[in-house]
Amino acid sequence: MAPKRKGKAEIPVINIGKNGLTQSLINEINFQLEKHGRVKVKMLRSFRDSSELDRKELAKLIGKSINGRLVSLRGMVLTFIKEG
Repeated sequence: MAPKRKGKAEIPVINIGKNGLTQSLINEINFQLEKHGRVKVKMLRSFRDSSELDRKELAKLIGKSINGRLVSLRGMVLTFIKEG
């Protein structure tokens, strides 16, 4: 009997909506980084329509506020990993 294969590790996804980048959102990103080691942040259309920040500016702003660093910026999805 063959051993069971483990599936891909789940990467938590956090959506940024019309309320934008709030302190509670930063806290949640940090919590998920501590728990899983990486997190994806998606910019929803409601955020893009209501915010003047572009995706690179948002990535820099989040990067300064969390205990992690940006490793990928694809479309409207930012991927961060835990530092240290």
